[in-house]
Amino acid sequence: MVCAKLRCVLGLAIAAAVSAAAWVYLLAAHGGYWLTSQRLPPAGHAPDARPRRSGPDALPRRWPGVAAVVPARNEAQMLPETLPTLLGQEYPGEFRVILVDDGSSDETRDIATGLGDKSARDGGPRLTVVAGQPRPAGWAGKVWAMSQGAAATGRAGDTAYLLFTDADISWAPGALRELVAAAERDDRALLSQMALLRVRTSWERVVVPAFVYFFAQLYPFRRASDPASRTAAGAGGCMLIRRTALEAAGGLEPVRGALIDDVALATLLKRDGNRCWLGLTTRIRSVRPYPRLTDLWHMIARSAYTQLRYSPLLLAGTIAGLLLLYAVPPAAAIAGLAALASAGAGGPGGAGGAGTATVIAGFAGLAGWTLMAVSYVPMLRLYRLSALRALTLPLIAALYAAMTADSARRHYRGRAVSWRGRAAERI
Repeated sequence: MVCAKLRCVLGLAIAAAVSAAAWVYLLAAHGGYWLTSQRLPPAGHAPDARPRRSGPDALPRRWPGVAAVVPARNEAQMLPETLPTLLGQEYPGEFRVILVDDGSSDETRDIATGLGDKSARDGGPRLTVVAGQPRPAGWAGKVWAMSQGAAATGRAGDTAYLLFTDADISWAPGALRELVAAAERDDRALLSQMALLRVRTSWERVVVPAFVYFFAQLYPFRRASDPASRTAAGAGGCMLIRRTALEAAGGLEPVRGALIDDVALATLLKRDGNRCWLGLTTRIRSVRPYPRLTDLWHMIARSAYTQLRYSPLLLAGTIAGLLLLYAVPPAAAIAGLAALASAGAGGPGGAGGAGTATVIAGFAGLAGWTLMAVSYVPMLRLYRLSALRALTLPLIAALYAAMTADSARRHYRGRAVSWRGRAAERI
C-alpha cells in the first residue's frame, strides 16, 4: 500500500517537473506565441523585410488594385453591419468587392445588392454579387465560393491583390490601406491578420481568448512570418494575397478540399517560396455572436479533428499533451498544498518519502501553473478581460480537450463538418 502510494506520488512529481520544464520552453523558445505584439509594423520600420520602397513612410508610389472576395451563405443578419465597413474603405487605389452568394436561403443577395447600390450612389467602390454555382465534387464549400469570387475579378493586370474576407468581419476605415502598404513595403505575398473576435457574452469571454491563444500556440505568429521557418498559417477573416503568387502556386485548385482553408492557403504559398506574414489586430473585428456554449462548441469541434488530419494517434497525443501541460500543474500544486497543510497540523501527510515527494510535486506544479497563467495574461489584456481569468486556463483547456474528442466522435459517426449549414464531404 505504501509502495503504491509512493509510486503514484513520484509519478505526479515527475509529471509536474516535466510540465514545468515544458512551460519554461514554451515561454522562452516557442516563437513568443504568448505575446500579442505581432502587429503590422510601422511604416519604414520592418527589420526583417526587403523593402520595395524607401522613405520615411515607405508608401507605394502607385497604389495597386485590390479586389475583395466575400463568400456569403445565409448572412442577411451580418451584412448590414459589416459590408458597409468594407465598402467604406479609405483606399487610394482601385478597389472593388465581389460577394459570392453561395445558395443562401435568406435575403443575403438582396441585402448585399442594396448595400452595393448605396455605396455606388455615395461614390464608394462597386460591388458585384455573384450567384454561386453548384459545388463540384472534391471542393469544400467555402473554397469553392472563394474560387468563384476570384474568377469574377477578371484579368490579373487589373487586380494586383485579392483580399479574402468573411461576411462577419467589420473593418476600420484605413485597415485596407495599412495592409497593402505593409505587403508592398515588406514584399509579402500573403499578409493575414487575426480578427478580434466578439467577447460580449459570458461564454464568449471564457472560450474566445483561449481559442486565439491555442491557435497561436499551435502556429506561433513569429514563426509563420519568418521565411526561414516551415510554420505556415493564416486567419481566414483577413487574407491579402498577391494575385501573381497565388496563380503561380496553382490558384485555389491545390487546396480545393481544405476545410481549414486559411492554413492550407498559407502553407501552399509559403511552400512555393513566398514571404508571408500573420499577426494580430484590433482594427479588424468579427461581429458574429456565439451566445451559447453549444455555438462555440460547434465552432471548435467542426474542425478540431480535421486539424489533426483525422489521426487517432495525433488525437491521443493532443489530449495527453493538454493534460500534461494544463491539468498536471494545478493537480500537483493542490496536492502539495494539502501535504504542507497536513504536515503543519501534525498529520501523516508530510511524513516519509511520499510526503516529501508530494511537496516537491506541489512546488513544481505551482511553478508550471504560474508560468501557464503568465503566458495567458497578454491575450486577456488584448480582449480587455481581467488577468485573474488566467488562473482558470486549466479548466478551459479541459473544455477544449472535450471539444477535440467530440470532433473525432462526430467524424467517426459520419457527422460531416459544415460551412454555414452546408455539409462538407466526409473524408
